[in-house]
Amino acid sequence: MSRQNGSVIAESSSVRSLSSDDVSTTKSIKKKSCWTRATDPTHRRGRRIQLMQMLILPFIPILALIVQTANTLHDILIYRQEVSDIETQVTIATDLGKVVTRLQLERSEVAFFIYTNGSRLRFNLTQRYVTTDETLKNMTTWPLVSIPRDETKTEIYDVVNREAFQARLDEFRQRISPEESKISEVMSWYTSVNGAMLDILTNQIKETDNSGVWRYLIAFKNLLRSIESMGISSVYGINYFGRGMLVGDSYVNYVRHEALGRDLLNASLTYVPSLKILYDDLTKTMPEYGHIKARRDEILRNINRKPSIEDAIAYFDSMSMYVGELRKLQRELRHMIRNYVNSNLQDASNKQAAGIAIVALVLVISPIIIILVRNAVATIQMYAANLAQKARELKREKRKSDTLLFQMLPPSVAQQLKQTQQVPAEYYENVTVYFSDIVGFTEIAAENTPLEVVTFLNSIYKLFDARIECYDVYKVETIGDSYMVASGLPVKNGDKHVSEIATMALDLLAASSVFQVPKRPGERLQIRSGAHTGPVVAGIVGSKMPRYCLFGDTVNTASRMESTGEALRIHISLEMKKALDVVGGFKIEHRGLVDVKGKGLMDTYWLECKDGGIARAAELDLPTFFEDVRPVFMRRLREEDAL
Repeated sequence: MSRQNGSVIAESSSVRSLSSDDVSTTKSIKKKSCWTRATDPTHRRGRRIQLMQMLILPFIPILALIVQTANTLHDILIYRQEVSDIETQVTIATDLGKVVTRLQLERSEVAFFIYTNGSRLRFNLTQRYVTTDETLKNMTTWPLVSIPRDETKTEIYDVVNREAFQARLDEFRQRISPEESKISEVMSWYTSVNGAMLDILTNQIKETDNSGVWRYLIAFKNLLRSIESMGISSVYGINYFGRGMLVGDSYVNYVRHEALGRDLLNASLTYVPSLKILYDDLTKTMPEYGHIKARRDEILRNINRKPSIEDAIAYFDSMSMYVGELRKLQRELRHMIRNYVNSNLQDASNKQAAGIAIVALVLVISPIIIILVRNAVATIQMYAANLAQKARELKREKRKSDTLLFQMLPPSVAQQLKQTQQVPAEYYENVTVYFSDIVGFTEIAAENTPLEVVTFLNSIYKLFDARIECYDVYKVETIGDSYMVASGLPVKNGDKHVSEIATMALDLLAASSVFQVPKRPGERLQIRSGAHTGPVVAGIVGSKMPRYCLFGDTVNTASRMESTGEALRIHISLEMKKALDVVGGFKIEHRGLVDVKGKGLMDTYWLECKDGGIARAAELDLPTFFEDVRPVFMRRLREEDAL
């Protein structure tokens, strides 16, 4: 397009830049960046990235659930291991408790045997030894026990296995005799061994265990120590009734072990309140319980009395019965511990099974969810791709409709009409209007068929439309053989409108000579042109088929210039001649006064040529241009007839 038309293009472009279609078109022309392609759902890479994102999105909570369930399962496994360790502790504590109990009974029998010089036996020592040995043999594990080498406790060593302890116990038993053994030494040895085992039992119990079984284990340990202390105190009690008085350390040891036994018993009942109920029932149903309290008070007073073997035996029997009842409590407590541990193990197993089931369920459901999400995303992407394709097609159709609209209306006016639905009329102080028609068109139309006339006019206007593209002008309309063009509107171009129309008129006149009149061999087309410069009012008329129309005397005068003109000449008014004189560069011939209908006499002129020729009149490739100038609907009709 020519330099003179640049302002129109700039104005049109500036107005059309407001269109969303043009904005999208401009964006599509630019090369998309990698990030834009990666985030574009219509692009293959963008679809893959979005698919990955949509698959990752549901996988995050699934992964979080798996991790949470795995952590819970891990905690359950740790808890189960702790409960298993507690079960091991309970087993060891039970075995140690049984051994301590058997050694306590054996100690009592041995002490009674020595005290009576072997003359009185409450129980067969050999049978008692066998019972103790069977208990040792049934132990599942053997702890490291520190025991004295002999009765004097001057040397202590560690027994690392059951066989070594059994050998040391057998060796000690063989040295027991009523004549040579002292009851204090025998008591000391058994007490040291039981104390060592009770220390191991204490170390086996974890008071910080979270399961709660430690309370039962502490109560079990305290009850064992209580029975141990009561057994020791009962030996000193036998000594009191058998000899009539406790002297020195014997009395102190009795008081200490008696008080310690009661305190440990009360602690056990405090740790396990259910034992207190059983203990109260025991004291109510035990007939000797009142005698035991009376004899205990008597020993504590330590009043010198007459020695009595019968009283010693009665006291020993009553204490053995009382300790036996306490051992029933110990067995009941052992059952409580076993039930508690089994309950915890069952609970841990249930939680573990539930955790495994949840993990398995999540692992099974996760692929299904991912597949469903993938299918949903694929459907959405397919829909998005189709939508994008439809959007592109819509944009293409919109561009076509906009192109057609911009050909029917000025681009700036069309854009304003699209945006505001109304375009107010505008007054233009100075524009130039051009009219042309075909000389003898009525005869030409009579000599040719309608289709041939349409083809003829189409070829002419196609050429004219191609020519006026080089100028800053606007084609207003064509009515039959009349061709109307204006310059200086709708975008004002200063004083250029007159020179643009003059140059265009000369160009169209030269171009029309290439046409041959149909069915008139050798006769060339002749057009008659006229132009006038003056003010007009322009605006949109109508709503169904809106047209951009010009109103005012300038339009009428320009039409009269054309109708009163001559063939192959450009008839202009005095106003246009003066405007061309200001611009310069055009050759004008005076015609004289012409009687114009409705105007009277007017001084008019002929526009002859332009100095230097028409620089913007490009040469046309006529064979190519006239290859097929028929309207599209005519080509379709011919193609259908051929079929």
